[in-house]
Amino acid sequence: MINGSTKLICLIGQPVEHSFSPSIHNTLFEKYDINSKYICFDVDKDCLKEAVNSIKALKIKGSNVTVPHKVDIMEYLDEIDINAKLIGAVNTIKNDNGKLIGYNTDGIGFVNSVIGKGYKIQDKNVMILGAGGAARSIAVEIANNNAKSIEIRNRTLDKAESIAITINENFKSIVKIGDINITKEDLENIDILINTTSLGMSPHIDKIPIDDTINIDKDILVCDIVYNPKETRFLKWAKENNLNTLGGIDMLINQALEAFYIWTEVKPDRECLYEVEQLRF
Repeated sequence: MINGSTKLICLIGQPVEHSFSPSIHNTLFEKYDINSKYICFDVDKDCLKEAVNSIKALKIKGSNVTVPHKVDIMEYLDEIDINAKLIGAVNTIKNDNGKLIGYNTDGIGFVNSVIGKGYKIQDKNVMILGAGGAARSIAVEIANNNAKSIEIRNRTLDKAESIAITINENFKSIVKIGDINITKEDLENIDILINTTSLGMSPHIDKIPIDDTINIDKDILVCDIVYNPKETRFLKWAKENNLNTLGGIDMLINQALEAFYIWTEVKPDRECLYEVEQLRF
């Protein structure tokens, strides 16, 4: 029931009408008996400053931020978490008594998904395909969790090099870069393989970021941040090689759970979202 004490949390982005976030957070508010509601605001780029000021003026408790505002919104915040600074993007804002603090939960969501699968990041050799915003956030959090090495493969090396410089200057993990042409030998030298590109995303479900004729025997974890379709051609290739897989829906939900914790200080149970996930995907 909405009443005079109901707190508002929102999503700022464009477009927002297909967002899964309201389903996740309103389910969690109900489960934990928190008098809050989550709604979406479609915000034009030239209205971003006014939208941020409205968070303060309306005493909105917090916000998620999605494309195309994750970078530009940092200019209007009062404080930014150190990892969000390294990533160079914010996807979560907490209104702390009028002070807006920016965070990035994408990388944490990914790492928590890996840990939830029973794997460790520490001392592992990781390969990331792609060098966009998702790759940067995941690389920073993997380095923060003491990966032994991170190899970033991308079509254009300048973007990969930018991520490598950030990691090598701030963490102990060793970062290397290379092109997108992956060989069997490359894969047999790593423990975790992550696709952060859009290849395989609906409607282009026939795309795959590697040569799917490669057959490998080493037991590696293959991850894809694409969540539509739920099982990409990349993950199907992994299963054909008897490799364990992790789909993008896990990261999507776990980054939302981390944001929920930032706003409420409640550590939510992922299992309560199973039914919501099945209905949506």
